[in-house]
Amino acid sequence: MEKRDVVIIGSGPAGHTAALYTSRANLKPLVLEGHEPGGQLTTTTDVENFPGFPEGIQGPELMERMKKQAERFGTDYVQTTVASVDLSERPFKVICENNTSFLANTLIISSGASAKYLGLPHEKELIGRGVSACATCDGFFFKDRVVHVVGGGDTAMEEASFLSKFASKVYIIHRRDTLRASKPMQERIFANPKIEMVWDTVVEEILFDDVKGVTAIKVKNSKTGQVEERATDGFFLGIGHTPNVGFLNGQVTLDDKGFIDRANSPATNIPGVFACGDVMDHEYQQAITAAGTGCQAAMKVEKFLEEHKL
Repeated sequence: MEKRDVVIIGSGPAGHTAALYTSRANLKPLVLEGHEPGGQLTTTTDVENFPGFPEGIQGPELMERMKKQAERFGTDYVQTTVASVDLSERPFKVICENNTSFLANTLIISSGASAKYLGLPHEKELIGRGVSACATCDGFFFKDRVVHVVGGGDTAMEEASFLSKFASKVYIIHRRDTLRASKPMQERIFANPKIEMVWDTVVEEILFDDVKGVTAIKVKNSKTGQVEERATDGFFLGIGHTPNVGFLNGQVTLDDKGFIDRANSPATNIPGVFACGDVMDHEYQQAITAAGTGCQAAMKVEKFLEEHKL
């Protein structure tokens, strides 16, 4: 069974950055790419808020460049998904779905978080063509357009509030007649003239064409049963993210939202195990913040290995 000084789980901005820094420290990291190599950015078209690219860059291209940069300094990548880990002793054991296993003197968890979807037909294939789960990432592209946000918690309210800076009109679709969002957030939404609530309503279908992408949504009033089509240029999912932590089997302390606890970030409750990126960040969830925490985790790994040689 192959042993490495550092194994990195996940290959988004955090994982690639951690790989870059640990490989430059001559630690020869191994990155296990996961079921979605490159993370959520591979589903994003134009990335215009990552420093260093004044003309913008495609999400998949940015991830590929990060990977090549880490490989240049000696990072190895394996396209596999981690099924479970044994963190009871060092070296840690990482078991992958293809029945291969690795030993790791240190572990960096950068497995990210997955946006929650409604499960509608064509929903995911329309990401980047009118469907989005990140207003901060894509709001600028909807300047002077009409958009709809689905959700009733703080996430949806934050998305709608941000979108109102660009869009001409923002509708929030909520399946109930009251919101789960905090009172201050609700007050901000109700006071915004650009935002309008659509109560007691569920989305049943996303309508689109091959040229424009999303053109409308079909919704149903849960009280009256009435079905209508609502024209829209964008459809934003504001129902939150799910951190990818199932493979940890409860061995790492999580916060009340299910993300890896960041009280001692990037360290976890297990010495030698570090976390970075969206798997421990439910607040910012941006490529640049993920990359920053990847750097922090890598530098902590280097220091840990110097102090705890096996």
